[in-house]
Amino acid sequence: MVDASPHEQPPARSRSRTRTWAVVAAACTGQFLVVLDVSVVNVALPSMRTDLGLSAPGLQWVVNAYSIAFAGFMLLGGRAADIYGRKRMFLTGIGLFTVASLAGGFAQEGWQLLAARAGQGLGAAVLSPATLTILTAAVPEGPARTRAIGTWMAVGAGGGAAGGLIGGVLTDTLSWRWVLLINVPIGALVIAGAAVWLAEGRAGDRRRVDLLGAVLVTAGLATTAYGIVQTEAEGWTAAATLVPLLGGLALLGLFVLVEARAAAPLMPLRVLGVRAVSAANVSMLLLGSATFGMWYFMTVYAQNVLGYTPLQAGLALLPTSVAVFAGSKAAPRIMARTGAKTLAVTGVLVAAAGFGWQSTMDVDGSYLTSVCLPGVLMMAGAGLASTPLATLATSGAAPGDAGLVSGLVNTSRTMGGALGLAVLSTVAAARTAGSGDAAEITAGYALAFRTSALVLVASAVMMLLWLPGRGATGSGGSPATRAGSGAGRPGKETAPALHSPEA
Repeated sequence: MVDASPHEQPPARSRSRTRTWAVVAAACTGQFLVVLDVSVVNVALPSMRTDLGLSAPGLQWVVNAYSIAFAGFMLLGGRAADIYGRKRMFLTGIGLFTVASLAGGFAQEGWQLLAARAGQGLGAAVLSPATLTILTAAVPEGPARTRAIGTWMAVGAGGGAAGGLIGGVLTDTLSWRWVLLINVPIGALVIAGAAVWLAEGRAGDRRRVDLLGAVLVTAGLATTAYGIVQTEAEGWTAAATLVPLLGGLALLGLFVLVEARAAAPLMPLRVLGVRAVSAANVSMLLLGSATFGMWYFMTVYAQNVLGYTPLQAGLALLPTSVAVFAGSKAAPRIMARTGAKTLAVTGVLVAAAGFGWQSTMDVDGSYLTSVCLPGVLMMAGAGLASTPLATLATSGAAPGDAGLVSGLVNTSRTMGGALGLAVLSTVAAARTAGSGDAAEITAGYALAFRTSALVLVASAVMMLLWLPGRGATGSGGSPATRAGSGAGRPGKETAPALHSPEA
């Protein structure tokens, strides 16, 4: 009897480790897919335009229909994971995402493609926060969770980065439709694996989902983005611009009022009272607004100005893809030495240097100095900054708000990206002034990159003043703030609630 235990326990520990990393693999694969589809369509946009007769603003909406639905409903997805179960929402999200991908791959009209992209965004909004919540529930708080979050961030960043290469290969060798259809077999495999390996779990009591809040925030974001896009053709003072802009801001203001009065709000305003949560999310929003458009502008610059094919454009951005992955993977180790705040600020400044360098681009730019090296700086910096910001935000969350805060982190990044792309496209178009000359087009792109660099520098200053210091996360991401739990318990007491599948 005494000797049996040593022989029996290692297999149990081995099974536990296998299940844990199977959960991490499922979560990371789901996140890879949803982030991949933000950028995978970029190199396929010219082919989509030719095949479906899309206008120039229509091309932006191929990207933004996904991003806005993704950002707008992600808070709802995060809360639903807490209330109805992480596994259930994970499977619902990946199922909807897969079906919408199939519909988009067979679209025959522009509106059908846009509707499918919005459907993908809705599925991603349910799926993405569930992936991070599942991961934090499976891995105990501390260095192991920080490494897992770093892996999750790296895979997500790699999905966004690899989009150009994958999209280029599929567009050149098959057709643009396969940038969407490729999700179908992968989604089916993830559904099968998740059904077997994921354990159901939820945090908190069952409560009514705040559907009104989700509709208001999504409608507000979409209307605001539409107004920004209208400035390209109508200018800032035209009624066609001002009406949607003011209407979108009014809807977002109404969302805040509804959340302040709702019994079970989608976005409890008390969560934003936690310094780590609010500061990290505002920082993530600004980071997303400045960096998201990089993939769009770099791919159209490579194809429209430098004359690259879709495959060549994807290959050209491969070092950039490696840089963002490497930055995200290296971040946990560096953060253990420097602290989250220092690393986040450093990463943002590195990215700003890359954007500033990219703004010197011209029509005869060489690959090394006009695409590769500045791109590596931009995305390595973004990768270094994202992991500490996500760690700061989630470290301040109570167990019952884990899904909500996970959704909020992704919402901030994606919402910033969608609105940032709309603004930067308008900035570029204003500089180009409708000219088809390559030099003028390049000057417009350069101004967009210069604007992003300025936003990043301002973000670094804000982070220095607002983000909590090194003591907030220690070396492994222990809770930054006890106020977020609402219970005042020490951080180590909250870890089992997050780790337990029944939490």
